[in-house]
Amino acid sequence: MTKKQLKRSLNSKKPKRRSNRKSKGLAAAFLGQTHAVVRDTMAATETLPQFREIDDELSKDEQLLIVNQALVLIQDTYVHLPLKENMYAVRPVQALRLLKQKLETTPDAMSDLDFHREMITIFTSVRDLHTNYILPSPYASKTAFLPFLLEPYFDDGERRYLVSHMVGGFEHDIFQPGVEVINWNGAPIDLAVAANANRFAGSNAPARLARGIERMTIRPLIQSLPPDENTVLIDYRTEDGTMHEIRFDWLVFSPGASDGALLELPSFEANTAAIGLDIDAQVASQAKKALFAPSVIEAEAAVAARGLRSRKRNFKAGEAIPSSMPSVFAAKKVETASGEFGHIRIHTFSVQDADEFVDEFIRLADLLPDTGLIIDVRGNGGGLIHAGEQLLQVLTPREIEPERTQFINTAQTLSLVRRHSPSSFSNFSLQPWRKSMEEAILTGANFSRGFPITDPADANSIGQRYHGPSVLITDAKCYSTTDIFAAGFQDHNIGPVIGVDNNTGAGGANVWTIGLLQQLAGPEGPYKALPKGASMRVSIRRTLRVGERAGSLV
Repeated sequence: MTKKQLKRSLNSKKPKRRSNRKSKGLAAAFLGQTHAVVRDTMAATETLPQFREIDDELSKDEQLLIVNQALVLIQDTYVHLPLKENMYAVRPVQALRLLKQKLETTPDAMSDLDFHREMITIFTSVRDLHTNYILPSPYASKTAFLPFLLEPYFDDGERRYLVSHMVGGFEHDIFQPGVEVINWNGAPIDLAVAANANRFAGSNAPARLARGIERMTIRPLIQSLPPDENTVLIDYRTEDGTMHEIRFDWLVFSPGASDGALLELPSFEANTAAIGLDIDAQVASQAKKALFAPSVIEAEAAVAARGLRSRKRNFKAGEAIPSSMPSVFAAKKVETASGEFGHIRIHTFSVQDADEFVDEFIRLADLLPDTGLIIDVRGNGGGLIHAGEQLLQVLTPREIEPERTQFINTAQTLSLVRRHSPSSFSNFSLQPWRKSMEEAILTGANFSRGFPITDPADANSIGQRYHGPSVLITDAKCYSTTDIFAAGFQDHNIGPVIGVDNNTGAGGANVWTIGLLQQLAGPEGPYKALPKGASMRVSIRRTLRVGERAGSLV
C-alpha cells in the first residue's frame, strides 16, 4: 500500500517532512524558559500542524485485525456489556461488525483519521473509562496542550471558569492566573465545555463534565484524536471587569514514560491483573506534572538519588511534609476554625508495591495531628486495587472485607478461569470463580459469584494505625481503584465522605489490557498483538459493594 501523509484539512498546505523539524527551533518561545528538569522534554514540543505530518498509516489488513480483536474483547470478555447496552441504548458489537463489513467490502483501507475516529466513537459509546481503544504510535505517547489550566468555580450558584495555572516560562502582562474565561472560539464557555464533555467517556454527567473541563487545555492522545483546530481564540475578563482577547496555538509533547501499570509488560506480573485505572487521567496527570508542577519531578529524582533524608517532625501548618513518594502523596497540617488537622492528598494509587504505599501513608499520618485526618482523593484516577483496599485497615478497628468482583459468563472467560485454576503464574489464581462459572452452563447465570481480588489476610495484616477521626473528599474525577477505596471507606463506616461533585466517576472495575489477556490465554487463545503499538483495555471484573450495601455495583 502506498503511504500517505495525514492531513486534517482539505485546504491545508502540503506539510514539510518530519526530517526538517529540527531546524525550526522551539515551537513556542516560552518553552526555552521552562523548569530545568523538563526543559529538554519541552524543547521537543511540536505545533499541531507539525505533529499532523504522519506518513505511516495502517494497512487494510491491520485495520481488520484491530476490529476483529475489538469484537473478541467486547463480545466475549466485557463485563459491563449488558448494563451499558441497556443504560445508553448502544450496540457496540453490531457497530464493530458494520465497520468490519465496510473494510471487507471496499478495495482500500480507510484513512487513519476516519478509522481511528470510528473506533474511538464505538468504544466511547459505552461510556466506560476502563474500556478503551488505545491509539497506535505516535499518538499514544503524545499530549496536546495549551499553556494554562482551566478550572471551574461557583459564584451565586453559577459555574464560572478561571485560569488557575500557567506553564513555567509563559509570561503575559494581562493573561495570568485568576482571569475568567468567557468565550472559547466564539462560543460561550459553558457551551464549549459541554460540547467537549460529549467527546469523552464517563459513567455519569458530572464525570463527563469534569473530563470535558480538563480536556479543554490538556488532551492526551492515547485514546482521542488531536483537536480539530490549530489555534484557540479566548475572550477573558480581568478582575476589574475589562474584556480582553488572546489566541493560543495547540502544542504537542511527550510528557514522559509512565509506570508499568500503563504498559503492555513483556512478561506476566500479578499486579497487572489487579489494576483499576483511568489511563487517560493517569497520562493527563503526567502531563500536568511536567507542565505545571516540575518541582515534583525534581523531588522524585532527589528521592531516587539520595533517599528521603528529612528527620524533622514539628511541621508548621501549611508546610509540606516531604514524602518518599512525591507523585503519590502530599501531606501537611491545616489550621481551621475547629482546630488543627492533618491533610493527606493521594494523587494516585498507581504504584508497584501496595505494602510500600501503605507504609508511607502510615509514616505521614504519624507526623500529623491525631485530632482528625482529611484524606483527599480528588482527581485520583486509580491504580493498584491492593493499595486502595489494604489502606482501609489503617483507619478503622473494624475487620476489612474487600469488595467482591465478578466475571461475565462467556465461553472465553470460562476458558481463562479454567486455565488459571491453578495458574502457572506465581501469586495469581482465578480458582475461586471457577465453580460458579461452570455451574452457569446449567443455570444460565449472566455473572459469576463475587470474590475479592485483594486477599482478606493482606487487607487486615496491619490493623488500625491512625486512631483519630477521618473524612474522605472525592470528586467526579475519582475512578477505578479510587471508587473502590471510597466505597470501602463508606461500607466500613470509617467516616464521612464529602463529594465536591454529586458522584465519583463510577468506574469501579478491574481492567485488563489485550496484551495481558494474550499472555493469560496463551498462544492458542484468540488474542493477537496489535500493529504499531495500538492496544485495547476492557473492564474484565465488575465490583460489588459489601456491608449494608452488599451486592450493589460500585
